[in-house]
Amino acid sequence: MKINGNEIRPGNVIEHEGGLWAAVKVQHVKPGKGGAFAQVELKNLVDGRKLNERFRSAETVERVRLEQKDYQYLYENDGMLTFMDNETYEQIELSREWVGDRAAFLQDGMKVTVESHEGKALGISLPDQVVLEITETEPTVKGQTATSSYKPALLENGVRVMVPPFITTGERIVVDTNEVTYLRRAD
Repeated sequence: MKINGNEIRPGNVIEHEGGLWAAVKVQHVKPGKGGAFAQVELKNLVDGRKLNERFRSAETVERVRLEQKDYQYLYENDGMLTFMDNETYEQIELSREWVGDRAAFLQDGMKVTVESHEGKALGISLPDQVVLEITETEPTVKGQTATSSYKPALLENGVRVMVPPFITTGERIVVDTNEVTYLRRAD
């Protein structure tokens, strides 16, 4: 779908210079002399490169709609993560490296959303929060309540997060997968 250069919004995916780019930041500029334009920070969806580009309001760009499909995480084998389509039971494999650091939060049976374009996976969305058990943390020091100090804790998936002093080893906590931070105790 063609859109004008001044209609680009953050989050839009456009086809530009032969690749797929996501608009990260958009700033509309109206200089005193000349026509208005949109200063757009783009991120390549395939290799992660960034690019700053100006689009005049008269220019048109191709806006791309990504296909979103729900998958269920099954297992990891030799650095490849296997997901299953819940409707067709078809399985796809994505490399752990491609998924990135957030792969540590994948749990058996977890539902994820894979974004793709023309059959090629471009992005993966995990749930915003996961419940994990603390396997190791320092004991609380009595009298250390004057300041709100956090202490490091090792989670069952090997990730370290900072937790409040009242959290102990063996407790289950809710972790934000985007920020990799402690949110609260699990119910």
